[in-house]
Amino acid sequence: MQIAEHYRQLIKNGELSEGAKLPSVAEVAGDWKVATATASKALGQLRAEGFVRSNNQGTFVSIGHKQTTGPDRLQMLRATGNGFRPGETAEIVSSGMTAADNEVAESLGLPVESDVIQRRRIYRDDLGIVAVSTSWLPGDLADPAPELLSTAPLPKMTFGLVEDRTGRRVVRRRDLVAIRPAPSDVAEVLGVAVGADCLTMANLYWDENGDPTEYAVDFLARGRELSAEYSMD
Repeated sequence: MQIAEHYRQLIKNGELSEGAKLPSVAEVAGDWKVATATASKALGQLRAEGFVRSNNQGTFVSIGHKQTTGPDRLQMLRATGNGFRPGETAEIVSSGMTAADNEVAESLGLPVESDVIQRRRIYRDDLGIVAVSTSWLPGDLADPAPELLSTAPLPKMTFGLVEDRTGRRVVRRRDLVAIRPAPSDVAEVLGVAVGADCLTMANLYWDENGDPTEYAVDFLARGRELSAEYSMD
């Protein structure tokens, strides 16, 4: 954590600028007098947070397109108790009960026009707006978790609140990346024309019983990108 924080601050302070090369795993291990596994873990944490990218040439600062998805937030929440990266904020702009349209109803396994909780957030970081995110949850969750109908921040996000109040733990998800036209309310926030093509990611989450708990769609701001990194070991 100390190693990752050291380089994180250098990047945030501008001492390591976009494209700057970080020391190798071996160099980090030598400088900090730690095992190479520890050094590798520190650089891996910076990659997971979107501060750097690695290739066969080394590890380089890359924050221009930093983006956090719903699955990223769930993983960070479970690992650290916090679903936000350094410098990242979320503004809950609306929350309440609404009627499920065809897409939401099908995703949540509910009849069309069923009551669902709709929450909309604007995510920002040090570069500006990251995404406009809208999520829908089954309306019956409002009874054990009335906070879902409020625009006040949730201490453990929707995932943690639902699990605490109902015992329903998210164990599976499906991600769908697509180009969608920006609806008027989203277009206004992102500063694009109504109907403009936007990169989106939709996430559907299921609990241990196979029942959907949440469906979300993020509209990314211009200049943002989605990426994933996997170990092939």
